[in-house]
Amino acid sequence: MNNSTLRIKLKQRLNKLDSNDFDNIEDWQVLEAFNKAQVEWVRRQLHGNNLYKEGDESSKRRIDDLQVLLVELSLTGLQTDKYFETDNFPKEDYLEYKRISTDAKNSCCEYARSMTVYLAEEANVELILRDPLKNPSFDWGETFCTIIGNQVRIYRQEDFDIVSPVLTYYRQPGLVEFKDVINPYTNIQSPTDVECEFKDDIVEVILDETASIIAGDIDNFNQYKREQQSAERNN
Repeated sequence: MNNSTLRIKLKQRLNKLDSNDFDNIEDWQVLEAFNKAQVEWVRRQLHGNNLYKEGDESSKRRIDDLQVLLVELSLTGLQTDKYFETDNFPKEDYLEYKRISTDAKNSCCEYARSMTVYLAEEANVELILRDPLKNPSFDWGETFCTIIGNQVRIYRQEDFDIVSPVLTYYRQPGLVEFKDVINPYTNIQSPTDVECEFKDDIVEVILDETASIIAGDIDNFNQYKREQQSAERNN
């Protein structure tokens, strides 16, 4: 959906029929509200805090809606006696962890083998390492990882090394920008339009969410409730 259509639709949601009551809302305010609505919508779908209680990949619709935000990052870092610790965790656009895939190699095998990596709680690391059924095992092709201080630790035993780890994660949705309008996030005037990356049907839902945010900001309770309910019904 192009940005001109986006602005027209938003004004239509906010203005009373045949009136221009809310035409004084500035473009930078529209940008801030829409980009906020994007993040709120994505977080709600990932967590399953929506009308259908569907989290990420729990239905074909959620897979289809959110796949545009899934990205992979090859991880680099240092190998210690207990774990492989990354040094390039994504900070700018990181939203939510999805999975870690990695290979492992030891002195007995000519080729690296694929490992299954489970995400574990940092508090349970010592318990897992002491448990013979859960600790890292090259023979079983299983290990675990934790996330701490914007670093991923993939645990290992002394008989194998972690090689070629890849992090799959959900990134933040891209910010929408209007040409010649100051971006409230960067305080820089945008040289060109940047359109929403989601499909048009999702943009329609996010527009209702945007209208709800703006209506709440201007203390229009009736409009706030109407748009909020509309956004939820169409998820």
